[in-house]
Amino acid sequence: MESSKQRSSFSGRLGYVLSVAGSAVGLGNLWRFPYLAAKYGGGIFLLVYLVLAVTFGFALIVSETALGRMSRKSPIGAFHFFGSKKLKIGGWINAIVPMMILPYYCVIGGWVIKYLFEFLRGGNGLAENDYFSHFIADPTAPLIWFAVFGIATFFVVICGVEKGVEKSSKILMPILVVLAVFIAGYSVTRPGAWEGVKYYLIPDFSKFSLMTVVAAMGQMFYSLSIGMGILYTYGSYMKRDIDMEKSVGQIEIMDTLIAFLSGLMIVPAVFVFSGGDQTALNAGPGLMFMTLPKVFNSMPFGNIVGVVFFLLVLFAALTSSISLMETCVSTLQDQTHWSRKRCSLLMWGEMLLIGIPCSLGFGIWQGIAPLNMSILDFFDFLSNSILMPIAAFFTCLLIIKVVGFKKIADEVKFSSKFRRQRLYEFCMKYLVPICLLAILLSSVLNSLQIIKI
Repeated sequence: MESSKQRSSFSGRLGYVLSVAGSAVGLGNLWRFPYLAAKYGGGIFLLVYLVLAVTFGFALIVSETALGRMSRKSPIGAFHFFGSKKLKIGGWINAIVPMMILPYYCVIGGWVIKYLFEFLRGGNGLAENDYFSHFIADPTAPLIWFAVFGIATFFVVICGVEKGVEKSSKILMPILVVLAVFIAGYSVTRPGAWEGVKYYLIPDFSKFSLMTVVAAMGQMFYSLSIGMGILYTYGSYMKRDIDMEKSVGQIEIMDTLIAFLSGLMIVPAVFVFSGGDQTALNAGPGLMFMTLPKVFNSMPFGNIVGVVFFLLVLFAALTSSISLMETCVSTLQDQTHWSRKRCSLLMWGEMLLIGIPCSLGFGIWQGIAPLNMSILDFFDFLSNSILMPIAAFFTCLLIIKVVGFKKIADEVKFSSKFRRQRLYEFCMKYLVPICLLAILLSSVLNSLQIIKI
């Protein structure tokens, strides 16, 4: 276990890429990307998403990673390192976001373990309409599964960067990809599935609109762990001889691949189950915990598919929660100089403090509804819809007003050729600020149900 005074690091590029990709590949890839792709024109949405990933997404990933590697600090320390007193609030926002997301993410991770456990037992009752609502309303069972998921996350993080975060990513990510390919292959070869594949992949220009771009932009932003302090922290663990530009490209490919495979897993299967009813494809917990159990129940060998699917979801959720907690622990270590064990225990306490109300908010604390949202949805709204775009905007300001493009380019070029330097600078000057404003406005309006994404 490393000393709090010595900066940890990934062993090499593979460890870094798999760890960041593990952070990026989370529940959003699995329960939101297929719905948005199908709703906004199939192949058109995929094309827009890819273009945004290699421009807007690339620029912000490189920015946060370079700032982290230059400063060797997590976000608060990074903003302080560059001497920006007026912008230091940006470092705090980047640090607070994962502390807000981790507790409710672990609550949902507990739901995933519960469903995996039930499928292993035979999956009886999971396809019933009210099973999920009754489960999350229970005052004790969700808390137990929440604790199980949180303990798993805690034990990985307390082992350190190389022996915990990196090692778990090297094990879980390859297995996750294999499971995704297996389920996608099974899904697309079922009788009648080809109509769903066509609906998902063939461009439908009649569904293309400004909202297609906005939806793809928001999904890409939230999928790539931008504005959460994670890329600063993992960048600070990156050795200077690791090719940053190539690593970022590999992360983009892996994240997009998993998102694409999630659509092939889910869209054809739901199409077959619903007889081609497009309205049966929804997003979020409703898709994962209500619709898909019914889909699996209607399949040959559906119980086996259910086990494999929720194992995949568990791995995706774990790699993301590990990144969230690691970022929080790193921030605490940088600010307090306490040991990893002490900081991990403190984060475990914070996770319980916020996670328990998030869990009980669907049951005995249902009457507590800030902005007419459940407690979990409120924390999701505050962190994702408001703070993350603002955090990313402060990163833009730090680079444009304080650090400068030359220093960023010099840092990237230390280990890379930086072939996309001109694209990077153009995006940071013009594209990224506009996109962040669009994401902030659309996310808030969508959460308040003024518009529907």
